[in-house]
Amino acid sequence: MSETRFFCKPKSSLPAISTGDFFLGLDCGQAKDYSALSILRKDGKRYHIVHLERLELDMPYPQQIEKVFQIMNKKPLDKANKTLAIDYTGVGRPVVDLAQDRGLNPIAIAISGGNAVTWDDSRTKASVPKRDLVGTMQIFAQSDRLKVASGLRFGPVLAEELASFKVKIDSRTAHDSYGSWREGEHDDLILSLAVALWAAENYYAQTHAIFRYVSRGHRQ
Repeated sequence: MSETRFFCKPKSSLPAISTGDFFLGLDCGQAKDYSALSILRKDGKRYHIVHLERLELDMPYPQQIEKVFQIMNKKPLDKANKTLAIDYTGVGRPVVDLAQDRGLNPIAIAISGGNAVTWDDSRTKASVPKRDLVGTMQIFAQSDRLKVASGLRFGPVLAEELASFKVKIDSRTAHDSYGSWREGEHDDLILSLAVALWAAENYYAQTHAIFRYVSRGHRQ
């Protein structure tokens, strides 16, 4: 059983911080792979990684969703704006269905090798090129806009993996390829972070900007 540590008192779900906008990313592991959960808190133009967790190996998917449900409905997330993004690739499909049935309204992100983001009609499922996920994460990390909270057990692991994650450009085709993605030991943490950050920047921000625009009476 893997230990989970939050940077607050034992048995507390999340640090005692003020409410705000939170973004959760869930990467679902297969067979003997870990599932990972990341939680970001938006602070101006920065994001603070306030929680990193590897779920127990072989934890059933319904139990994983129940765990996420409990976290989202306890302080400080219970009264906060929160968005859950789940990797829809592979085993993520039934997990998204479970999350929908539980009322969590997840954003499903299917990782693709294409060049453009596509949404379904309901804007609850997106096909996202791998380069977009990686690029967003790298931009925020390199511009000092992605902070890992002190005291997180997997914080140093994530920081090391972010630093070593490489992008390669094929000079003949100009196509980019990436270092291990769900092949390395710690890719689960990176992927859970990547889907949460991408959703924050590409779904939540846009939909809330539209809402604010309409709510002020600026209708077309």
